[in-house]
Amino acid sequence: MGEYIMEEKFMYHQLFINNHYVDAKSSETLSIYSPYDETLVADNIQVAGQADVNAAVAAARAAFQGEWSKWTPAQRSRAMNKLADLIDERANELALWESKCMGQPVGIAQRLTELTATTFRYYAGWTDKIAGEQYPAVEGMYKIVQYDPIGVCAGIGAWNGSLAFFGFKCAAALAVGCTVIYKGSEKTPIGVLQLGELVKEAGFPPGVINIITGDGKAGAMLASHMDINKISFTGSVFAGKKVQELAAKSNLKRVVLELGGKSPSLIFPDADLDNALQHHSVNFLFNSGQACVAATRTFLHEDIAPKFIEQLKVRFQQLTHTMGPPEEANTFLGPLADGKQFDRVMKFLEVGKQEAELVTGGSRHGDSGFYVEPTIFLNPKDDARIYREEIFGPVITLRTFKTEEEAIQLANDTSYGLSSCIFTSSASRALRVARQLEAGTVNINTSAVFGVEMPFGGWKQSGIGREGGRQGLMHYVEAKTININMNV
Repeated sequence: MGEYIMEEKFMYHQLFINNHYVDAKSSETLSIYSPYDETLVADNIQVAGQADVNAAVAAARAAFQGEWSKWTPAQRSRAMNKLADLIDERANELALWESKCMGQPVGIAQRLTELTATTFRYYAGWTDKIAGEQYPAVEGMYKIVQYDPIGVCAGIGAWNGSLAFFGFKCAAALAVGCTVIYKGSEKTPIGVLQLGELVKEAGFPPGVINIITGDGKAGAMLASHMDINKISFTGSVFAGKKVQELAAKSNLKRVVLELGGKSPSLIFPDADLDNALQHHSVNFLFNSGQACVAATRTFLHEDIAPKFIEQLKVRFQQLTHTMGPPEEANTFLGPLADGKQFDRVMKFLEVGKQEAELVTGGSRHGDSGFYVEPTIFLNPKDDARIYREEIFGPVITLRTFKTEEEAIQLANDTSYGLSSCIFTSSASRALRVARQLEAGTVNINTSAVFGVEMPFGGWKQSGIGREGGRQGLMHYVEAKTININMNV
């Protein structure tokens, strides 16, 4: 991993507003403790109050109407690419902050940091590609459509991939000429705050990108603000509904929500079992199961179920030995994000033991740190909480099915619709089933695949709108129809 200088004097605790680190006007601060050993990582992390949110919005509005509005697409691309380069240069340091704050294994944190830079580079290529439309003249009336930046945008990211969410919620907005206020999670605020220095070095005008810290209260201030035009939120269904409610009750700002999932995976009898086992063990336990796309409801054809369950149990037990300090390169499973998340998952485990058969795991790992054993539950009751609710930990439930029709019914019997998986050697079955699954993403013979060039989002209560690709970009523009009378 190399050497890191992470003394407090090199860390920014303040808010980043108008290209300056500034003291928050509120008196509230945060202290961050390591989920590995509960030692203090940093204190005096400043929290935004209403006056601070107002200042960030005012800076973003002034930038949107000022110098930034005059920048050409080429200028925006250069600044975005420069920021991507700077993030890459500081990737190890930024990733280590994520590891320290929420226990994410540093190797995973590095990959997500690289994704942040990749996202900025991808959208830097879009700045001059939002073409308008022209329609044939009718009775001398010429009609064109142009796409204008929506204005001041707010982004609220989740704690399980703070830096990556910064990329997805800021890069598309900047590509089309919007300005941004980004609120990082109160669980992992430090890495995101350090980006302010890089934003300024990349050459963005003051006010174009503003970074604040705070919990749900700060998020509510953004959602209800009368001078924000659009908000993008990633988090729980409960919090997402509040964001949508506040947005509607204020100025009816545009809303994009990515709200998690309880994703199904269907394993048919002709599936490559070794491949399926890989994707339901190592890949499933990515980030200690703290991933919204994790296939936590896995359905096995009854003919292969005994063999699959036996081998999956062995793999889960083996992966228990990969737990360790999150800052070590060979650690695969880190602790859960904090004590609150740990307590939540442990309560689910206790409930689950009454709702299903425990195959392996189900307990805390070790005596210190917020580690949870990789856990398998078999045949949960239909109304079981572990089967219905998003746990956000290293916990998988297994059920069997007899027919393709039954598998599809089980997969769709959920209020969520974010991701899904199909494992089969039959191309026709894969496509037939994929068409019937109620999910924003269908993965065939693989666990969830994520690419910045593809739209990502959910059906049903997994969210509204998309991030990624051209669709993600179009959420940051408004269509304007222009009619020209050619007869005058």
